[in-house]
This record gives sequence, C-alpha cells and structure tokens, in this order.
Amino acid sequence: MQLQTQSPTRLRRAAGAAALCFAGLALAAGAVHAQSVKGKDKSFLVNAAEAGNAEVAASKIALEKSQNPDVKKFAQKMIDEHTKVGADLKQLASSKDVSVPSEPSMAQRGKIAILDKLSGTTFDKRYASMIGVTAHKDAVKLFQKASTSAQDPEVRSFAVKTLPDLQEHLQMGNDLKAKVDAVK
Repeated sequence: MQLQTQSPTRLRRAAGAAALCFAGLALAAGAVHAQSVKGKDKSFLVNAAEAGNAEVAASKIALEKSQNPDVKKFAQKMIDEHTKVGADLKQLASSKDVSVPSEPSMAQRGKIAILDKLSGTTFDKRYASMIGVTAHKDAVKLFQKASTSAQDPEVRSFAVKTLPDLQEHLQMGNDLKAKVDAVK
C-alpha cells in the first residue's frame, strides 16, 4: 500500500474545515450552556435575592441588638440558611445570565433602617413580625408561584427545593412572634 501525500493547500483546507466545525460545535454548546431567562423567571430570581438579602441584613441587626435568646437563635438560623440559599440562587442566576442584587430592595432597606432605630422588646416584636412572619409569608408566596409557573425547569426546581425551608421558617417566625408578643 502506498501513502499518497497531500498538497499543502489541501491540508490547509481540511484543517480550516475542521476548525470551522469545532468552532460551530463550541458555539452551539455555549448557547445551550448559557440559557438566559427572561420575564417572570428573571423577576423571580431578582425578587428572591432581594428578599433573602433583606432577611440576612435584618437578622444581623437582631444579633447585635436583641437580648432575647430566642430572637438571637432565630436570627442566626436565618443568616446561615439564607446565606446558603443566596449563594445557590446567585449560582443559578449566573448560569441563566441574570445578575441578581447583593442588597435588599430600596423599600426593604427603608424598613430595615426603621427596625435599626428600635431597641428592647419593641425591636424584638418588630423583628419577629417583619422578618419572622411578614417577610416569610411574602417569600412563601413568591416561591409557591415560581414552583408551579416558572418556565425554566431549573428555576422551577430551585423554587420547589427551597419552598419547604421557607415554610418551616414561617412556622418558626410565627412561634417566635407568639413568644416575643407574650413579653410585656
């Protein structure tokens, strides 16, 4: 069997064609990998990030200001769990080409500023009501909606996976509110 030698021009053409094929495959793979979300899914990711950021910010204040061990325990749990969920959310959002905020919304920052001016049992009661109950009711509602109506399967899966923890936080918030409301 005799080997035929290829002309340099034919080799360059073949190499160029192969390079174009690989480039096309790489672009197609990149397009599949970075599936961006729009509309309601994007709004969900942004709103969920802001809500988690608000809970963490208010809970850090609670750790500093409250003298109530139940409030401090709840606040630490909110910081720990919402920080972890926030990191997962940020990673998901990044994979969907969505930039999520690293702070609470302006309205949430205003409420937190008011909370920060309080002290003693007044602070504890407002924190339990605002973060323990109201913020978690809002979060549960947000995640329930996304768990059934998100268009992107990964966004929907994130909402489904996170929802039970938020429901547990709401129950804990209701329990905390009952305890601090009982304090005179």
